[in-house]
Amino acid sequence: MGKEKIGVLIVNLGTPDSPATKDVRKYLREFLMDGRVIDIPVIPRFLLVNGIIAPLRAPKSAKEYRKLWVERGSPLKFYGFDVRDLLQKALGDDYKVTLAMRYQSPSIEEGLNELKSENVKRIIVIPLFPQYASASTGSVSEKVNELVSKWQIIPSVSHINQFMDHPKFLEAFANNGKTFMEKQEYDHVIFSYHGLPERHIKKGSVGNQCQLGSCCSVLHERNRYCYRAQCFYTSRELAKRLGLKEDDYTTTFQSRLGKDPWIKPYTDEVLKDLPGKGIKKALVFSPAFISDCLETTIEVGEEFKEEFIEAGGEVWDLVPSLNDSDTWIECLEDLVKKA
Repeated sequence: MGKEKIGVLIVNLGTPDSPATKDVRKYLREFLMDGRVIDIPVIPRFLLVNGIIAPLRAPKSAKEYRKLWVERGSPLKFYGFDVRDLLQKALGDDYKVTLAMRYQSPSIEEGLNELKSENVKRIIVIPLFPQYASASTGSVSEKVNELVSKWQIIPSVSHINQFMDHPKFLEAFANNGKTFMEKQEYDHVIFSYHGLPERHIKKGSVGNQCQLGSCCSVLHERNRYCYRAQCFYTSRELAKRLGLKEDDYTTTFQSRLGKDPWIKPYTDEVLKDLPGKGIKKALVFSPAFISDCLETTIEVGEEFKEEFIEAGGEVWDLVPSLNDSDTWIECLEDLVKKA
């Protein structure tokens, strides 16, 4: 009998199959119908997503995706395949690595079936989100468990639910930033993370620990899965590696949707105030994203830059995501081997 392999399923959020409006609408519908993303009862969620959000947002989002699309397609997807191949090479023949997207293709079901066909003895799931959130990592884990629970033979499945403190993850992002800092002197650094509704944080709070204030300035046992606290922790650790003092950087949150309060401070509001404080040259990181995507390249790199310049700023440089960097692959390899 041949040696049994260990399966590795790496999962990112997803991307439309094309920048066409119909494909973007399809993607938005699947994404926003997830009860961990819009956490309201299914009937009002269905009416909201299919009657208002997807029809209205799809044409606008399609225009933005067309700016992002390159010859190889969506960066989030093609870098995903590159990472899969590089991680497979690093791990060797004792492992089988496959890529999936939580929404659209390749689906989690396709990825799991690929591992099932290899008769792997166990599966290690790595949602590609450095900081844990119910709407991202939690959703991936829930979907994997749902699908595997229907198999006749259920293998051992382990989930890596955060890696924002992994030295190689922090090193990879810091190295990308140092490349810019060696060429340009900046007045300030911004760490911009994807936002979440405040209610998501409160729903996951242990013993009413999370107050969405200074409690996030220290990461400890009771708030280790508070997304906001994890983001502030990531910023502090990156700042150490970049040689930044506390006054040299700001942690902010972007991409809010709807009228409910989201975690603060908001990136688009903070950046408008910076030039008035004498901050004209800003370096920006997006450490919640391991791959270039709409929220980094377009929202942070283009839209926020335009707003910053209009407010009186001069330089707004976006540090690229980890994509397929060697140090990032080393991080993933270590995560797998220690799982």
